[in-house]
Amino acid sequence: MTWIWVVSIAFFMLKLLMSPPSALVAWGLKKFALHPILDSKDITITFNGKHIEGEEKIRLTDYFNEANVLKKHYIFPGHEQLFLNPDTDVKPFVFNVKRGKKDVNFFVYSYDQHVDVVKQHKKKVVSYSLNSDHLLNFSVSTKG
Repeated sequence: MTWIWVVSIAFFMLKLLMSPPSALVAWGLKKFALHPILDSKDITITFNGKHIEGEEKIRLTDYFNEANVLKKHYIFPGHEQLFLNPDTDVKPFVFNVKRGKKDVNFFVYSYDQHVDVVKQHKKKVVSYSLNSDHLLNFSVSTKG
């Protein structure tokens, strides 16, 4: 009788490993996503040293979430600072995301033809390009 239970449990575990539930798959994909979906309540956005708040913050976050990843850039070890502080006149939007103990920074550089994002978590740096007409044409209002 016990061997029936052992076989049943082994079959269930094998079936679970072969086709995991969609909630588990979604969690895994979300956890290791290159370009995560951000919530405007969890982030602070700065541009040229000034905080962006209100409707502009929500619009910029939505544009960032809707953007498509074009390609990931390979960063050779030791060259992280070249991506974090590029030799360019473009001022980045800095997204600071805090979730619990996690602190992740996104530096969004909007050039003429593309948008580059540099993602920094602790000492790990990842860079990729986005396709987003809205981010290319986004400008900060000079109110207040």
